[in-house]
Amino acid sequence: MRLKATGRLDLMDRRLLQEAQDGFPLTLRPYASIAKKLGVSETEVLERLNRLHQKGIIRKIGPALNPGRVGLRASTLVAMKVPGNRMRKVAKLVSRYEEVSHCYQRDNEYNFWFTVAAHDEVELEKVLEEIRLGASIAEDDVLDLRATKMFKVDVRFQLV
Repeated sequence: MRLKATGRLDLMDRRLLQEAQDGFPLTLRPYASIAKKLGVSETEVLERLNRLHQKGIIRKIGPALNPGRVGLRASTLVAMKVPGNRMRKVAKLVSRYEEVSHCYQRDNEYNFWFTVAAHDEVELEKVLEEIRLGASIAEDDVLDLRATKMFKVDVRFQLV
């Protein structure tokens, strides 16, 4: 997906984000390596990344893990019907679980969505039941949408 330039990102910001996204170097000084490739100083790279983080453009810099390769062999996408007046409480509860990687409120009958990854099916079922009971959500108001096949495993944005 090619993104159009915005007033929030200049060309160097876009080049820096492209490098950080596509080819983050596994070296002792990765930011110096990126700086050399872009023709700027390491200090400029760090200052730009910090600014982009403060503006909320970058959430974090970290590895994209293959869950199965690190022992997480069970996962699912869950949709729940959560009463609006309980949304924050449920979101806080769900966010406490280290097995949960994403959660979203949506404009839909099933208005709260999250993903869970666990070591095995038993652990996954335990986490889902704890969340459902802790949130006081009826079984009929929960959709457990397990994947049957993964088609897209890498998301990258074309910035330059």
